[in-house]
Amino acid sequence: MSAQAREAVLLLHGAWMNPLVMGYLARRLRSEGFAAHALGYRTMRDPLEAHLARVAKGVAQLDAPRVHLVGHSLGGVIVMRYLQRLADRRVGRAVLLGSPVAGCRAAAGFAEQAGGELMMGRSLAVWREPVDVSVDSRFDIGAIAGTRALGLGALVVRLPTPNDGVVCVDETRFPALRDHIELPIGHTVMLMSSRVARQIASFLKTGAFRR
Repeated sequence: MSAQAREAVLLLHGAWMNPLVMGYLARRLRSEGFAAHALGYRTMRDPLEAHLARVAKGVAQLDAPRVHLVGHSLGGVIVMRYLQRLADRRVGRAVLLGSPVAGCRAAAGFAEQAGGELMMGRSLAVWREPVDVSVDSRFDIGAIAGTRALGLGALVVRLPTPNDGVVCVDETRFPALRDHIELPIGHTVMLMSSRVARQIASFLKTGAFRR
């Protein structure tokens, strides 16, 4: 199959990170036949509209008949906002990894700590934006939630269980989801998980996670 004929995947990292952290998942998705690319964006310095423009440009530059999106944490929230506002007609499926699209207790708690707002930068405005989880039904969206509390969120605020150490499982659910799965994994560890990679590939190919 030629590179031009392969379906493409654009991966978005979370807050305080860079495209390198998505490298493992990108490699695994390439081994599954996708043309996978990790997109960088300035999570602290730029506002939401700049993030959306960056994603739109990244998608437009992909030479593929169909494009899918994968976002971790804040990256998943950006993916949702992109699907709601600017989505390219070639976009089909999206997988959200530990993404609190229905609100984020940890982010709210961190912002209340001394220096919290400064450290979160302009991404804080994204978390504070009124929650809107509506999305066009033409998109298939799946969410993977972690249930092992390994993350900094627990040091800032007491999170209800189950959670992945940063994001609570109930924060990853919303009615428009095509599928949702919980895995015993922490918030950041999921970026290096072969199990998560297999589930992403399954959803992008079939619209459902493997059980």
